[in-house]
Amino acid sequence: MREWTGKRYWLIGASDGLGEALAHQLSRAGCEVIVSARTQDKLDAVVAELPGRASAVACDITDGASMDAAAEAVGDVDGMVFLAGVYWPIKAQEWDTGRIAAMCDVNLTGCVRAVGTVLPRFIERDRGHIVITGSLSGYRGLPGALGYAASKAGTMVLAESLHADLRGSGVEVQIANPGFIRTRLTEKNDFAMAQIMEPEDAARRMFEFMGTDSFKTSFPQPFASLFRYGQFLPDWAWYGMLPKR
Repeated sequence: MREWTGKRYWLIGASDGLGEALAHQLSRAGCEVIVSARTQDKLDAVVAELPGRASAVACDITDGASMDAAAEAVGDVDGMVFLAGVYWPIKAQEWDTGRIAAMCDVNLTGCVRAVGTVLPRFIERDRGHIVITGSLSGYRGLPGALGYAASKAGTMVLAESLHADLRGSGVEVQIANPGFIRTRLTEKNDFAMAQIMEPEDAARRMFEFMGTDSFKTSFPQPFASLFRYGQFLPDWAWYGMLPKR
């Protein structure tokens, strides 16, 4: 069981949705929480509602200089949780280079920038906790998911490679792969979303996972099993069961 009281956690992408809900979970557990996103007003509103010690540092995950400045303002932390993400449903017939590149820049390269602000210090002191938010969509190709699925697959492999290098050290890496969460992002979908979760429910599951020694979690079940075991299906079976869009 992880000890939370008095620890400092930096949540990147915490102005609403899952990030905001997770900030409340960590704050109630006794953590000092630093929340980051692009909009200072939204961050200030989150901080005002947190029960424990908290602060807000605005930053742009697509800008390396902005991230370096934010890391300097935040100072030493015990853990960093990457939750930032953008999403547009795009299929091949409606290719949009700008939006696909934006999803990759925020969801994947943004994760690289975030990890880079804390990892060297964590390694130097041989202590730290990095939590990356992936997605069930990162397991295999999906219709209408150009950009998002690819970027989330990248974050998942990034977490796996970090874990491969750092296992056995004092720096812990975890990856959480949620399914659909009711947020401003999923409001863009025009299809029925199986087992869609409220942000508070997803945050509770993620917080419980963060308190374990496990490297990876995917939820909710049984929806997550479809994606995990779908990796072992032959292409004809996987793509044959997906809806055409």
